[in-house]
Amino acid sequence: MTSIGGAEMVDWNLAVATAIRLVRPGPEISREEAREVVAELRRHAKASEEHVRSFTRMIPEGAEPEDTPVLVVDRAGWIKANVAGFRELLRPLLAKMQDRRPGGPGGAVIGAVGGKVTGVEVGMLLSFLASRVLGQYETFAPATREFPAGADGGGRLLLVAPNIVHVERELEVDPHDFRLWVALHEETHRTQFTGVPWLRDHLQGEIQSFLDETDVDPTTLLERLREAAQSLAGGRPEGEDGEDGGRSLVELVQTPGQREILGRLTAVMSLLEGHADYVMDGVGPEVVSSVAEIREKFQQRRARSAGRLDQALRRLLGLDAKLRQYRDGERFVRAVVDEVGMDGFNRVWTSPNTLPTKAEIAKPADWIARVHRRADS
Repeated sequence: MTSIGGAEMVDWNLAVATAIRLVRPGPEISREEAREVVAELRRHAKASEEHVRSFTRMIPEGAEPEDTPVLVVDRAGWIKANVAGFRELLRPLLAKMQDRRPGGPGGAVIGAVGGKVTGVEVGMLLSFLASRVLGQYETFAPATREFPAGADGGGRLLLVAPNIVHVERELEVDPHDFRLWVALHEETHRTQFTGVPWLRDHLQGEIQSFLDETDVDPTTLLERLREAAQSLAGGRPEGEDGEDGGRSLVELVQTPGQREILGRLTAVMSLLEGHADYVMDGVGPEVVSSVAEIREKFQQRRARSAGRLDQALRRLLGLDAKLRQYRDGERFVRAVVDEVGMDGFNRVWTSPNTLPTKAEIAKPADWIARVHRRADS
């Protein structure tokens, strides 16, 4: 971000350096095996395109949606790619906060020191996440020399090879099946955004509206980051809940207007994640022979507690909410497809007005009544 007042609110370069320094090492693997894993993930990503398009019927036959790159990365690569996306997405908010910083030399000094401190704290959080993400479709991905992206700010698909290998070993499942299973989920996200031209702009608009509503001084927001980082580092005693209880960072800075926007964002994210899970399991039996075993073990892994410290950080970062999105969204998609079929479900992609509300995610029949019966009448 262009420096305002002499210093950035977040030292992004320091955030990257800190995250890469602190991230856990990946599983032990030979150089030859690593090359084979990367090559196989690329093959699975390519094969998943046809599987997902055939199953979802989101892209008309003969149509060529926008092409976005598939990148197989390590944990450091995931960190670098995501920092670029965060930096771009948060640019307006950080500029707004920077304008509220005290002027004069004192403000510049505070800004410089604060940017370093915040860079370290953001880096600590990224190091935590970098060892947990299996794959990701980066919707808002600025192209860089190291990480290409789709045209006009389009996305890119990331598959994090060491994390995939780590989980397949932990679950003791067939590695080739597991890699394809993960690729199917992430390819569904790519199909959602490349097959629905308005979806990216709609989601970006909602996020920017959320950020525009933010009315929090820099000190408060930095304190929230510090709280998360201290939880990660063990600096806050386990079980010590503040007055805000177990609320996430997003919830802690909400205004009434943001709560309304967040409800819409929660609904669309539940739809996207649940749809990806539904497609992954729907395609699975035909191309992933051990899909039932993989799903059962993976669900058990999601539900298992990883310790009180990990639970506290997940709650603070809102990761528990993401797990609910997988579950609630998948139930919504399954119920709608069972009732009106895949083509009937695909009406959800017609426009922002046909997206389910947060209440409709919980009550799919209400969405069917609103979108189908009204349209059919």
